Amino acid sequence: MFFGGGGTHNRNSSNTNTTTSATTTTTNKGGGGGGEKVVVPRTFKLLEELEAGEKGTGVNSHHCSLGLADDDDNDDLRYWNGTILGPMQSSYENRIYSLRIEAGEGYPMQPPTVTFITKINLPSCVDGRTGKVDLGKIGVTRGWTPQNSISDVLGAIFHAMARSENRKLPQPEEGTEF
Repeated sequence: MFFGGGGTHNRNSSNTNTTTSATTTTTNKGGGGGGEKVVVPRTFKLLEELEAGEKGTGVNSHHCSLGLADDDDNDDLRYWNGTILGPMQSSYENRIYSLRIEAGEGYPMQPPTVTFITKINLPSCVDGRTGKVDLGKIGVTRGWTPQNSISDVLGAIFHAMARSENRKLPQPEEGTEF
């Protein structure tokens, strides 16, 4: 599912049902109650997202990008860097916003945590002191499923920036960070 714009977008073209635990995704191919179950480890899901991020594929790739952080202790693919290009015809236009993303132990069952590095004025969902994004305020936590991705979260933030009530908010001086 994609959480931006006018509703949701199903990213999966096949008929696949999925449930997860904190570290695995179980896929029931063919829909319904029968069919073969395949356990997909958390790491495989994150590697799939990394590949999509590196190739620039996906529904949000024209305004968002992501990749692994260069942390020495990132063997579990927990820490990511993201960027969002500010929406056109807004006070965010021509700006690149950097974000720190953590796909914790509960991912993909739970959404990642996201914090802006680049200072931004987006009070509808970003803490003005810390840069932490309240994903509940942009609808991410309400509809989260294991099929969602880090890219979906970045897309939801982009769409929050593009909302009419946020488009013209005055922004901090370029280059400032939290």
